[in-house]
Amino acid sequence: MNDLMSLGIHRLWKDHFVRTLNPGSPEGAQSEGWNILDIAGGTGDIAFRMLDHATNIHGDHNTKVTVADINSDMLAEGRKRALQTPYANTDRLNFIQGNAESMPSIPPNTIDLYTVAFGIRNFTNKSAALHEAFRVLKPGGVFACLEFSHVNNSLFNEVYKRWSFGAIPLIGQLVAGDRDSYQYLVESIEQFPNQEEFKSMVEEAGFVVPGKGYEDLTGGIASIHRGIKPI
Repeated sequence: MNDLMSLGIHRLWKDHFVRTLNPGSPEGAQSEGWNILDIAGGTGDIAFRMLDHATNIHGDHNTKVTVADINSDMLAEGRKRALQTPYANTDRLNFIQGNAESMPSIPPNTIDLYTVAFGIRNFTNKSAALHEAFRVLKPGGVFACLEFSHVNNSLFNEVYKRWSFGAIPLIGQLVAGDRDSYQYLVESIEQFPNQEEFKSMVEEAGFVVPGKGYEDLTGGIASIHRGIKPI
């Protein structure tokens, strides 16, 4: 779905997302590494990138990622994909089933970096999930969200909406035999708070946002939001 919605560009967005977060410790093997929680990341797309970055850029073999997802099928796919990585069956990668709005298995003040990519728009209670992210993060820890957002150019927005509402559900019907899921996808993006509104939600959860609080990608088709838990 993300491939079709973004014409494959979401893969470049994910790479950029990870590079800008720069996970891992520059001290490499001498450090304890980061403790990362990737929410709604069942397929492992972000987790594998995070571990690759920590390992290859920083020589950090201690950074760990816990992947949490509410969907057991997604987790099964992630575990399957993990077998093709160096992280399978190591303590650097863990998959758990859980609801982002309440994660009692994650102790407070234990996470260095909380990530969620293309998932938060589907949360029933986004505010509850943001408060839970604040709870589990260490003071100084970072909340980072990559999500489809709102185009900031009126002409581009018109073209984008025609593609989204016209082509995507049709492709879903023709390719996957499932128009409804693709229709839901574009509607969920349309209903998601715009950049400034979501920034305010991040701040209301207690985070301090650096700079303007978000970075638009491809004219605002997607955005990266960040928040820092005060020390």
